[in-house]
Amino acid sequence: MIPEVVTIGLGYIGLPTSALIAQNGVPVYGVDINQQVVDTINAGKIHIVEPELDVIVAKAVEQGIFKAGTTPVEAETYLIVVPTPFKAKNEPDISFVEAATKGIIPLLKENDLYIIESTSPMGTTEKMAALIFEKRPKLQGKIHIAYCPERVLPGNVMYELVHNDRVIGGLDEAATEKAVAFYRRFVKGELHKTNARTAEMCKLVENSSRDVQIAFANELSLICAKADINVWELIRLANKHPRVNILQPGCGVGGHCIAVDPYFIVADYPMESQLIGKAREINNYKSFWCAEQIKTAKLQFQIEHGHKPAIALMGLSFKPDIDDLRESPAKYIVQKVLQDARDEDYYIVEPNIQEHKVFKLTPYQEAVDKADIVVFLVAHKEFKNLNIPEDKEVLDFCGVCL
Repeated sequence: MIPEVVTIGLGYIGLPTSALIAQNGVPVYGVDINQQVVDTINAGKIHIVEPELDVIVAKAVEQGIFKAGTTPVEAETYLIVVPTPFKAKNEPDISFVEAATKGIIPLLKENDLYIIESTSPMGTTEKMAALIFEKRPKLQGKIHIAYCPERVLPGNVMYELVHNDRVIGGLDEAATEKAVAFYRRFVKGELHKTNARTAEMCKLVENSSRDVQIAFANELSLICAKADINVWELIRLANKHPRVNILQPGCGVGGHCIAVDPYFIVADYPMESQLIGKAREINNYKSFWCAEQIKTAKLQFQIEHGHKPAIALMGLSFKPDIDDLRESPAKYIVQKVLQDARDEDYYIVEPNIQEHKVFKLTPYQEAVDKADIVVFLVAHKEFKNLNIPEDKEVLDFCGVCL
C-alpha cells in the first residue's frame, strides 16, 4: 500500500479520523509509538470504545487501505493528531506535536500538506513551521501548513467527524485552500476558512466557554447544598425562562479538552483571562468538595451505626457511557477518598471498562447490594434504573436519581 495520508497518533481522535479517511477509499498509514496499539489495529481490531469504529477499521484493514506502524512513511498529507497535555503549573506541553513534526521532516517534499489537529496554544502552527524550515530551508514557500482542530463528542465521533463544521486556518491563503480541499473529501459540514492563529484560538475558546457554563452550574450546586435547595429542581425551573439555559452540575469537569484547553489561554494571558481561570478553579474545587462530602457521610454513618460503612463509588470515566478516564473528576474523587480509607469496604464501579490497573472493579448491582452508602459520580445509563433499597444512603453528584 502506498499511502496518500499519514496520521501521527492513533488515539481517541487519530484512529477515528484515519478510519474515516480510509472509509472514503483513501489509503492511510497511521503511526503510534505504542506497538500494542499498532498490532491491535493491524489485526483489524481497536483499542478504544467508540460506536461503529470497530466495523470501519476492520473493513479498511481487510481491504488493505489502512495500515499502522511505529514510524512515519512518505505521503502527500500529514495529520498531527497527538496529545497536548499540560505540565506543572498548568502550562501547555507541545512536546508531542514537536516530536511528531520532527519525525516527518525528512519525508516532506514540495507541495505536501501538513495539518495539526491537536489542540494547541496560539502560535504552535507557526512554531512548527519554523522548526520545519530550520531543518529544511528549501521547503519554505513550497509546502502547505495549516491548523484544523477536531470538535467531536466521544460516543458519537464517527458521525460528528463527517457532519460537524470545521474551522481551517492556514499560514497563508494557499495553505488554507489546500487544507479545505482535503477535508471537503470527507466532511459534509461547512468548512470555515481563517488563519492558523484564529483557528487555534477558536478551539480553546469553544472549550473554555463550556467550562465557564459548567462552572456556573457547579457553583449553583455548592450554594444550594448550603441553602438546603434542590439544585436539580432549581435549574429545571430557571430554565423555563425563554432566554436561560443552565447546564446540569456534576462532580467536576474532565476529558482531554474542556478540563485542559482553558489553561492554554490562561498560561499565555493570565491577567486578561480572569473568568476563564476562575471557572477552572470552581470546577476543580467541585471534585474536591465531592470527596469531602463522601468522607463526611462516612464519618456520620459510623457515629450513627457504630461501625464503618461499605461504600459504592459509581463511575470512573469523565462523562457518561464512555471508557475514557482522561482528567476524570470521578477518578480523582475515588483516589482522594481511598487516600483516607481506614479499612472500610469500597466497591468501585465502571461498566465501560473490563479492568483497571489500580482499582479492583465490581459489577454495579453487586456494588449497590453490598454498600451502605451509594455514591453516583457518573450518570452512566446502567445506573439509571438500579434497584436501590430505601435503607441505603445515596449521594448523587450527577443527577442519576432525577
